[in-house]
Amino acid sequence: MHLIVGLGNPGRQYEATRHNLGFRVLDLLAGSEKWETKYDSQYIKLEDVILAKPQTFMNKSGEAVKEILKYYPAAQLVVIHDDLDLPLGSIRVQKEASSAGHNGVQSIIDELGTKDFARIRLGIEDKEVLEKFTPEEENLVKEVLIKAKDAVETIMSEGLEIAQSKFNG
Repeated sequence: MHLIVGLGNPGRQYEATRHNLGFRVLDLLAGSEKWETKYDSQYIKLEDVILAKPQTFMNKSGEAVKEILKYYPAAQLVVIHDDLDLPLGSIRVQKEASSAGHNGVQSIIDELGTKDFARIRLGIEDKEVLEKFTPEEENLVKEVLIKAKDAVETIMSEGLEIAQSKFNG
């Protein structure tokens, strides 16, 4: 079983911001499935995967992740989040990396006491995280969201190493 967590901030005012790319990838993965509220998250449990969008705000994301893992301790965690250090449109698949200053990732590391989980980092460039994408940028964002969805599916079906070789180019 995999626990796929997309990081973002709850609320309409944050929906289209750079900080909410993780939520947007999960919406793609969810398709027409209906979200329910559980474990301080918007949550969907399917046969072999749990999708979760913590509703605790970014800086407290780890609290929601820890709560879910209490009930599914064997789930393999994959966290999807924005990254200021990567160019817009880029993607990196990693494991056991530091938070690199990302407050949501640091919250997860702090709550779990480990950085031993997979991450999919989505580049937003060094811009204000609560800024919205321009119409021109949005075309690139749509492409990277699809890449990130494919990366998650590759991790689940073929493993982390294959996903790294496919998407870290």
